[in-house]
Amino acid sequence: MPSPQLSIRHALALGALQGPTELLPISSSAHTALLPWLAGWPYSELDPELRKSFEVALHIGAGTALAIEMRAELLQAALALDRRQASAIALSLAPPALAGLTLQRAIERRLGGPRSIAASLLAGALAMALVERAGAPGEPPSGRSRSHLALGDGLALGLAQALALIPGVSRNGATLVAARARGFDRADAEALSWHAGLPVILGAGALKARELARTTPAPGVRRALLAGGGAAFFSTLLSARISRRSRREGRSLLGSSLYRGVLSAVVIARLRARANAHAEHINLHE
Repeated sequence: MPSPQLSIRHALALGALQGPTELLPISSSAHTALLPWLAGWPYSELDPELRKSFEVALHIGAGTALAIEMRAELLQAALALDRRQASAIALSLAPPALAGLTLQRAIERRLGGPRSIAASLLAGALAMALVERAGAPGEPPSGRSRSHLALGDGLALGLAQALALIPGVSRNGATLVAARARGFDRADAEALSWHAGLPVILGAGALKARELARTTPAPGVRRALLAGGGAAFFSTLLSARISRRSRREGRSLLGSSLYRGVLSAVVIARLRARANAHAEHINLHE
């Protein structure tokens, strides 16, 4: 029996979803896995290498769009860095690079299922709620801004990005929580999240694109990859432009925390329903 193929319709839907889930701290990788699972698409039955190639195409499309949209902001920020700040940003790149080289395959095998994704979504929701509560109105401000960036901050951002290799954690969410926990205000935490994260996104995308270029996919597969990557590019570009003001001013994490909690609850409820249905099926045949 031939293995299922990735339809253009599903590729476009997942690509369109990539943009908003990449810009919001709700985990794009979780949504790429969960939407087909909840909708009953045969995505998990696809050849693993095809799924990996498709997800690479999504990340390349999103990363390219972010680089185009944020190029002036990133250049301005890079020119303003002093030696200490530049060292901190460089340090933030080491943990995700090391974790990606040594742990990526193991994470993909063991932590990509609905149950582990639901747990990661819920853990991230709780972490976001905690940092928001710590910085609630009426409490004295920390006074920290990007100009205070130190090596310890860079290490915290790097460890957060390494943790974000787990589907459901969210790179943006983890770095925002790390920056807020280190005392940065909303706007500066948002800026640091992207200044530290975009080099990782682009670097990982470039490495994966190199791997993808070595393969020769069938024409149907190539069309699905182009459709997904193109949709991810345009949805990310549009999402980045819509969210430009909120990124500059900073945003509360409570909305994303609530969304992540609800999505986790939906996944857990679906898992329980399937487990009960399976148990009933077994009882009927005993």
